[in-house]
Amino acid sequence: MTEKIDWKEELLDSAKFNEKQKNLLKHGTKSLTNTWLLGALYTRWKKMKMYREPSTPNCQSSFLEWENRLAQGEFYVLTEDDVLYPD
Repeated sequence: MTEKIDWKEELLDSAKFNEKQKNLLKHGTKSLTNTWLLGALYTRWKKMKMYREPSTPNCQSSFLEWENRLAQGEFYVLTEDDVLYPD
């Protein structure tokens, strides 16, 4: 069972903040710029905990790879018989 971590409380307990930052951590955001500041505070907490995001998989492909797969018949190509035309 995974434990829910309250990063805002952990961050408040660990460091000193100005009133605006304390207010954001306790009550949340009301504007876009406050959301950016809260995101920066979250990044600060992740650095403090030495938390690393898992790397994203490489989903890049090339047109040449696609053409080779098409030539090998890995894709189904629609024919005129597959399409129903209204009479």
